[in-house]
Amino acid sequence: TVAAGDNSLTMEGGGNIGYDRLLIATGARPVQLPVPGMDLAGVHNCWTLADARAIAGLAAKDSNVVLIGAGFIGCIILESLLKLAGNLSVVEMEERMVSRMMDDTAGGMLKRWCESKNVEVLTSSRVSAIEAASDGAGDKDVVLEDGRKLNAHLVVLAVGVAPNMDFLDGSGVATDDGILVDEHLATNVENIFAAGDVAQGPDFSTGGHMVHAIQPTAVEHGRIAALNMAGLNPVYKGSLNMNVLATAGLVSSSFGKWDGVSGGDSAAATDEENYKYLCLQFGEDRLIGALGIGMTEHVGVMRGLITSRTPLGDWKDKLLASPNRVMEAYVAHSQL
Repeated sequence: TVAAGDNSLTMEGGGNIGYDRLLIATGARPVQLPVPGMDLAGVHNCWTLADARAIAGLAAKDSNVVLIGAGFIGCIILESLLKLAGNLSVVEMEERMVSRMMDDTAGGMLKRWCESKNVEVLTSSRVSAIEAASDGAGDKDVVLEDGRKLNAHLVVLAVGVAPNMDFLDGSGVATDDGILVDEHLATNVENIFAAGDVAQGPDFSTGGHMVHAIQPTAVEHGRIAALNMAGLNPVYKGSLNMNVLATAGLVSSSFGKWDGVSGGDSAAATDEENYKYLCLQFGEDRLIGALGIGMTEHVGVMRGLITSRTPLGDWKDKLLASPNRVMEAYVAHSQL
């Protein structure tokens, strides 16, 4: 526990530690599904080295593997399971894969790509239980709410994370989806700071506060918090919502307000046959969000235009007509 009035911590094993300034960087933990059967053998999160070793041991060429969750982390796990498992099924409760970084077009394209790699993808599907199986090659079944059963030797969970902040109960530190921090990574309690996956800090695109559980945000959080704790006064400009992901070999990326804003303009270029898609979102004459599938050449360019808040001028109309000219737009403005 944290006793802010005394500037001290009470340790779980007993004893107290005093502090002048405190940084909370306790990260997050995997969420568990609230369904029966989570304690069965062969049901694993992919979180620790022990988890990874257990998964690798069960994901054999002749095994049935069910992956629950097709978000960002789920798709990273899918990439590895595809190389190990004989039969892979993915269950996702949202209507599309990676719903927090992809629109319907991109999510549908990714699903078709995975299916072309012989991965069964079940979107808009919820798990109701995991139970021992009396028949089938695997020793358990993943039971869906519609009654379908997926036989499995191994079940891997990737259904999200929750911040490790329960120990702050009664401390006075304000929390929401994470520990609320300001532009200095300071909490509402004097001398207490937070950073990383546990912190709900300023968001670059919206001006609000978000938990961005990604490595670049954690690194910058830590740097800004440390400088402020050392008596300097740097300001954090906000984290950019961004993800770059490879799923079964198909690269996808999203940045900023990839889903657009009310009253904003957008432009998209789609090549269904070759699994390529680029969607740009504009606020006035600035690029505020971008989403790409099947292309890597524009990743740094899109991020750069968004974070620099570059006024595009005439180039906005050119990009609305031809989104694939985003590299030209970047070069044109980098010469100014």
